[in-house]
Amino acid sequence: MKQLFHGAYAGTRVLVTGHTGFKGSWLCLWLHAMGADIHALALPPAAEPCHWSLLGLADVRERHVDVRDASALRAALADARPEIVFHLAAQSLVRPGYLQPSDTFATNVAGVVNLFEAVRACASVRAVVNVTTDKVYREPPGESGYAEDDALGGHDPYSTSKACAELVTDCYRKSYFTGAGHPGPRLASARAGNVIGGGDWAEDRLVPDMVRAAAAGTPLRLRHPDAVRPWQHVLDCLSGYLRLGQGLLAGAALEGAWNFGPEPASALPVREVVAHVQAVWPRLGVESAPGPHPREAGVLTLDCRKATALLDWRPVWDAQRAIQRTMDWYRAFDERGDVRSSTDLRAYVDAARDAGLAWAKLA
Repeated sequence: MKQLFHGAYAGTRVLVTGHTGFKGSWLCLWLHAMGADIHALALPPAAEPCHWSLLGLADVRERHVDVRDASALRAALADARPEIVFHLAAQSLVRPGYLQPSDTFATNVAGVVNLFEAVRACASVRAVVNVTTDKVYREPPGESGYAEDDALGGHDPYSTSKACAELVTDCYRKSYFTGAGHPGPRLASARAGNVIGGGDWAEDRLVPDMVRAAAAGTPLRLRHPDAVRPWQHVLDCLSGYLRLGQGLLAGAALEGAWNFGPEPASALPVREVVAHVQAVWPRLGVESAPGPHPREAGVLTLDCRKATALLDWRPVWDAQRAIQRTMDWYRAFDERGDVRSSTDLRAYVDAARDAGLAWAKLA
């Protein structure tokens, strides 16, 4: 696995915010496999089981810091002295955003400002990847899906807070970092969504809800069965984040926004994803959840041609393979207590090599 990015992160001081979350824990696993010097900060895990705790990664220096605490965040960066920051700490769910809009905006907008101010005060940082979401765009998408230069928007607090985070990112890039002609860090944002994989137990996400229902023998209650989403395995979007970070560290002019989504055929309605899962885990039952429900976008698809052309990136696992690997992970954990994350990472790296992806070469 250390060869996938040709040593780009071996010995590199990396700070990951939100490492106790789903994406953050998988990112730390991959960075650890590549020999990175990982520093991590987040709130304590909200509940058990927790993927981060199950991984048991050695040599990761972690601390519990709330990104809303500007002074603590600044002190954490000063102590870690990272060369690159992957910012994933966020309130990342639509429905809790409706219930707690103030906390959502404080974490997702003010938290980004606090991070960038801490970065400005930390001379070691050469690159920052701010992870947002595919939900930052104003509806509806074009025929090829949302492209990076499409208008930002958002109807619900979560989506709007992340659109605001994109504007903050653009502002800091143009005002304080390399976009303003300063020798400071290169700053980019990464947009992906509806990511699946083992180890996600968040409330109000389709796959964790299905897993809980199947394990308990209770029916899954579907709110929006016809909603179309770009489903992808967590390792697919993380490969994009790592590829982008590699280029930024190398000094490439890759500042700006980047989409990392699946091939068009992997944009599926919720009901079809459920059918795929039932084929793997037949005891999953389904019933309709009576409304009304908070509004969510009907269709979300991403145009990723920019990443393909300029980063030589493309997804490796289609939706069916992503669902299969995900459900195999949960069944192994449910039935035997096995944690298959490293196995999945090795399988993904092998599949990427078999596909001939040359991610270590700057386009």
